[in-house]
This record gives sequence, structure tokens and C-alpha cells, in this order.
Amino acid sequence: MSSTEKNALSRSVTEAQTDRARQKKLHRLGIFCGISAALWLAGAEAPTKLVTVSVSPLVISFMMVAGAFISRWSLPALMRGTRDTFTDTRHVPHLVIWGVMAGCLWAVGNTLTIFAVKDIGLSLAFPLWNSNSLIGILWGTLLFKELHRAAWFRKVAVVGGGLVIFVGAILISAASTSGAGEGNALRGIAAALGAGLMFGSMYIPYRKAYITGMNPLTFLTYFTVGEMTTVTILAIVFLGGAAQFWQQLSADRAILFWPLLGGFMWVVGDLFQNYATKYVGISRGIPLSNTNQLWGLLWAIFVFKELHGLSGHIYVEVIGGSLLMAAGAVAIASSSTSDSEYTSWKEAAQRETELYGINPEYVTARMEGRDLNAAGAGRKWFDWLLVAIATLIFVVLGWMARVPHMEIEMGWLTGLSAAMLLVLVAAGVALWRLTKFT
Repeated sequence: MSSTEKNALSRSVTEAQTDRARQKKLHRLGIFCGISAALWLAGAEAPTKLVTVSVSPLVISFMMVAGAFISRWSLPALMRGTRDTFTDTRHVPHLVIWGVMAGCLWAVGNTLTIFAVKDIGLSLAFPLWNSNSLIGILWGTLLFKELHRAAWFRKVAVVGGGLVIFVGAILISAASTSGAGEGNALRGIAAALGAGLMFGSMYIPYRKAYITGMNPLTFLTYFTVGEMTTVTILAIVFLGGAAQFWQQLSADRAILFWPLLGGFMWVVGDLFQNYATKYVGISRGIPLSNTNQLWGLLWAIFVFKELHGLSGHIYVEVIGGSLLMAAGAVAIASSSTSDSEYTSWKEAAQRETELYGINPEYVTARMEGRDLNAAGAGRKWFDWLLVAIATLIFVVLGWMARVPHMEIEMGWLTGLSAAMLLVLVAAGVALWRLTKFT
């Protein structure tokens, strides 16, 4: 073998080792993002508990989506700048419609979660709509080759974990039937399961975007157009017209800040969930983020005392079901992505690349958390204006807000909030160091 051939072989081996090392780092980062998402997605539902039962779920849903809409434009502007969003779009313009479609599915699902929380409570509804992980596993396997070429024990971990999650959901369903008010239990269960179906199906556009390189910040910017449009139409239609809808918003102005805050918190969790989906796939990232039912259980039981006074077997079913679902999620998350399975992901990305005529270098770089156009990122005056307007909206509605008279354990509230902030900082720093938020 000539010296030239030896050098070429040496470079090839070095590049392969570097690629595997970075893949492992991205896998660990994706897992951490999934855990971070769980904390923030759980906390996002807590502000809705501060809204009285007389407020329409459609108003609550609209304000949560309004908070999400504001946040999904201002946070990308703060993190990388809107110029980067449109640069990213020029590489994969076909994904704009997929982002809007995912937003529509999310808006319907989010509205259903509000009905579910009102009918069967936060601790009971949470695990039911987290059945979306089963749907995510199905779509990830069928459409994006996520378990193709994986070892049998990894497939068993993912599928078995999904079955354990399903059993946990059955336990929670039984508890909700026993603990909810007469006439509302079945409606609440149906609403929660319907939300799970919507949330599970929206991961198809998610994964389609990320195997072809789109930045989660860019995808969610278009995502929010679909969710805001859909929830506005739902609110106007079901509340009897635009005038009646505006009257309700005006009458409920003292509570609008709380669902708006919930929307912001949801966006933070959703961003982490999207980075998890990008770097470890649907079948692993979504179940991992769905451990939020345990954090939701902590909020419901310790902060709001939601199950206080119920019989012992209700506690056993709710807590046991949640622990089962979490155990299933852990089994799925612990099934690491092998080199052969990662090759299947690349084949799925190659299919999308050829179908839509995308630059292969762009796809490869973004799958590895790299940026071909780092010089294009940066914040301009328009970005700071977006951030300032978003902040002003939150400040004004916060000034108008009133805290309802209800029993809240401030010690637990402070502790859980501190945990969320700690994870936010840690995950944000890890994402910046390894991927620069690509």
C-alpha cells in the first residue's frame, strides 16, 4: 500500500471515529433535552390551575397559544436572530407547510387538554394525553426507520416500554373514572386521549424537518402560525363570533396572564423536546419528555393538593400508573442508538434529500448539529424590537393579573420552579456549546 493510500485510510478512520464520538455526544445531549423538556412541559400546565372554572377552556387555550406565538418568534430572535430563520428556510422551503400543519394539530390537542384538566384534573389527564408516545413510536418506526437495523434488545426496550406506558395509562384511566365528577369523567378521558392522538401525529412533521436539517427554532416559528390560526378559528366559532370572543377576553382580563405564562413555559419545554427529537428520534425523545407526568403529579399533589381527601386506592392507581409510564419511558430512553440504526436514519434523510432536491452538505451538517452558515446568524435591531414587544406584552398583562384565592403550597412551588430554572440554564449551556442551537 502506498503512502498516499495509507494517509487516505488513516484520515477515513479518524473521521469515522470523530463522527461516532460526536454522535454519542449528541445522543447524551438529546437525552438531557428530553429530561429538561419533561420539567418545563409539566410546569406549563400549572398556571392554568390559577384560572377559575367559570372561564371558557377556549379562552384559556387561546391565551396559551398567544403566549406560545409571542415566545416562538421572540426566543429565536434572541437566541440566533430572525435572519438565521429565513436563511434556514431557503434551504428547505417545503418544510414551511409541514411546520404550519404541525401547529394546527398542536392547537387542537392543546384545546383538548384544557377540557381534560377541567373534567378529570391535572394529575389524571396528564398521563392519558402522554399516550402520544405510543403513536410517536409507531410513526418513527414506520416512516423514518428509527428502529431499523437496531439490535433485538433495543427493539424490545422501545416496544416493551411502550406497552408499559399503555398499562400505566389504563391504571390512570381507571382512577380518573373513580375520582372525577359524575358525567364528566368519560368526556375528560376522551379529551385527553384525543389530545394524545393530535400530539402523537404532529411528530411526523417534526421528524421530517429534522432529518433534513431544519433548525428547531426555525421549524417552531412556522409551527406557531398554524397553531395560532387554528385556535383563533376554534375560539371564534365555538364562542359565537368575534364580538362575543372579544367580550370574554375583556371580561377575563384579570386572568389572561396565567395561560399566557403557561404558553411561554410550554414553548421552552417544546424547544427542548424538539432538540431531543432531532438528536435521538421520535421513538426515544418523546417518551423521555413524557416523564413530565411525574413532575405534573408533583405539581398537582404537592402544590395544588389536587387529590387531597380521596380514597387510598385512587392514590395507588394514579401514582402506580404514573410510575409505570415513567419506567416505560426510561426503558425506551436507555436504548441507545447504534451505528447501524444511525445509518438507517441517514438513509431516511437521503430519501428526503433526493425527493426535495436539498443540498446534501446542509443535511449532513445539520444532522450532526453543525452550521454551514454560521456567519449568517446574528441579532439585528428588528430582533431586539421583537424581544422588547414580547416583554412589554407579558409585563402589561402581568400587571393586570390577579391571583385567585386558592390553597397553594409556596414551598413546593418555589422548589419546583428552582429546579426548572436550574435545568434551563444547564441544558441551554450544553446546547450552545455543542450545537450553537442548530
